[in-house]
This record gives sequence, structure tokens and C-alpha cells, in this order.
Amino acid sequence: MNLLMAATPLAMQQCGLPFSDVAVVLQWHVIGMFAPGFFTGHLIKKFGSLPVMGAGVVLNAVCIAIALSGVDLHQFVAALLVLGVGWNFLFTGSTTLALTAYGPEERDRAQGVLNFFVFGVMAFTSLASGVLVTTQGWTWLNLGSLLPVAVVGGGLLWLGLRSARPATA
Repeated sequence: MNLLMAATPLAMQQCGLPFSDVAVVLQWHVIGMFAPGFFTGHLIKKFGSLPVMGAGVVLNAVCIAIALSGVDLHQFVAALLVLGVGWNFLFTGSTTLALTAYGPEERDRAQGVLNFFVFGVMAFTSLASGVLVTTQGWTWLNLGSLLPVAVVGGGLLWLGLRSARPATA
């Protein structure tokens, strides 16, 4: 998510869109990231972490499809809004899922370690996004983003199949 989000202002500048349009796109992206927070927890309680995360993967793929469809303002707005909602589902679902592996006395420390790695990856992708969009272009950045989305989707599918299998003695 961060790779595409951080590259968007540069991509929009390369496409000749004014900075005021960048602000609009990022405003809608932030709404997409945080507005679902009012109901994402309820969705996780009702459907479980894996289905909500699966919806996040699908939304990330939809974001990439929208971004690949063109470089007009409405495409940037729609792509980044959908990306924000997908991020919310993936981040909230993965945090919930990861913390089920720890006992109550370990959860705070585990949350700190998880956040350290998440924000470390975000720092790296923030730096990489500028390099990638200026050297490879917006289209290739989006096509390249399909790989991590597919890896996460495959991991979720594997977890889902593994948890659906009856335990053997």
C-alpha cells in the first residue's frame, strides 16, 4: 500500500496534474484508510480475520486495476480510495490475526515488534517508491505491486485451507 501511496504524488506530477489535485487524491485516500475503522472490527468479529484480509487483498488488486486503466484525476482518486480501504482491512485483520498467536502477557511486546517491522517496511517502500516511479514509471510500479498482493493472497489462501483441515492426531 505504502509503495503506491507514496509514489502517487510523483506519478500525478509526471502526468501533468496540479498539486491541488494531489491534495484531493490524498484526502480521499486517508478517508479510505481510516473511515472503515468504525466497522472493520465488527466485520472481523462476524466473518473472521482471514475473510476481511481477503477482501483487503481483492481491494488492493482493484486499486491496481483502476490505476492501470488511466491517469486522469478520477482514476487516481478511485484507486487511492480503494487502496486505503484495502489497507484498513489488511492492517486491522493482520494485527488481529497475529495477536491470536500470543498469550495476554505477550501481546503488548508482540504488538511493538510487529509495528517495528511494519513501519520499517514502510520506510523502505517510501524511499523505493520515488526511485521506482521515476525510473520505471507508474504502469510498471503498479504491475510490480501485483506480486506482493499475490503473495499475500496466496498466504491467506494457505492459512484458510490449513485452518479448514481437520487436525490429525
